[in-house]
Amino acid sequence: MPDEIKRNEEFDSSNLVIFLYKWRKPLFYVMAGAIFCSWFFSLPLFLTPKYKSTVILFPASSGSASKALLSETPGKNDNLIALGESEQAEQLLQILNSNKIRDRVIRKFNLMEHYGIDSTSRYKISKLYKEYEKNISFRSTEYLAVEIAVFDKDPEMAAVIANTIAALLDSTKNDMQRQRSVAGFRIVEAEYLALDAEIKAIVDSLVTLGKLGVNDVEYQSQVLNQQMAVSIMNGNKTAMAALQKKLDILGQYGGIYLMLKNSLEFKTEQLTVLQSKYKEAKVDAESNLPQKFIVSDAYKAERKSYPIRWLIIVVTTFSAVFLAIIVIMVMEKINNYNSHKKFNLEQS
Repeated sequence: MPDEIKRNEEFDSSNLVIFLYKWRKPLFYVMAGAIFCSWFFSLPLFLTPKYKSTVILFPASSGSASKALLSETPGKNDNLIALGESEQAEQLLQILNSNKIRDRVIRKFNLMEHYGIDSTSRYKISKLYKEYEKNISFRSTEYLAVEIAVFDKDPEMAAVIANTIAALLDSTKNDMQRQRSVAGFRIVEAEYLALDAEIKAIVDSLVTLGKLGVNDVEYQSQVLNQQMAVSIMNGNKTAMAALQKKLDILGQYGGIYLMLKNSLEFKTEQLTVLQSKYKEAKVDAESNLPQKFIVSDAYKAERKSYPIRWLIIVVTTFSAVFLAIIVIMVMEKINNYNSHKKFNLEQS
């Protein structure tokens, strides 16, 4: 009896081939049962087939449209046709995962009904978001591109949702940027219009002075003084009176004219600079540029991507056989232990 127990212990620990051969029939039944069950329970009756559609895109450079189009010295990132870098890819991923896009997709495709979620359920929103995250995902590829992946029981729906998300990416990011650019444009516009109004007021004042005969103080003063000197030499009192009247007007309004003229020159230079900023701000506020380059559009899949039945069968069968081996080995150990214990009791 001890020899038999010893042989069993040696067999349990080392001779796996003999062990498998000894228990070949139970293991075969377990394997056959696992194959059948995994095949049966992976049928569409139990696991709804899902089709996968993907969009591959590269982020566009985040440079300013006005800098790229209007500036004479654009920066290195102000290139409308340049691809973005890893930072821009991360920004796109963050936007894709935002509730701005998620909620718009849910509303557009009525995903609560499409996913079969009870609208009267207490946790309907949580279930909807969980189902959304399970079926729609975003990731950065090894080439710094962004992948939009959509799983759905309807292959056409999967493709449409993926392409729609890619389209929403443009409008969502443009809306976010426009909030800031429009605010900046309003500030520049107010400054520009105020300065333009000031210049028009100065011009109107100069026109009024011109009607009074004040057009060029320095030149007029020089000419009138020369004419006055000639009139005095000739003793022409009528001319002297007329010239003195003009000199009095020039003296009264000459200082104002010079001040307005200098102010007009200064403010005109300011307006030229501000006008350039105004145009740039207006372009940024009104621009609606694509935020990505589409590499691959989503299309209707011809084959399902889930479930992968052969993989389910292989994994299930292997797991069942492995578990059966473990159970048999444990049972043999217990039997050997009980036999050994019984033998010792009989000897004693």
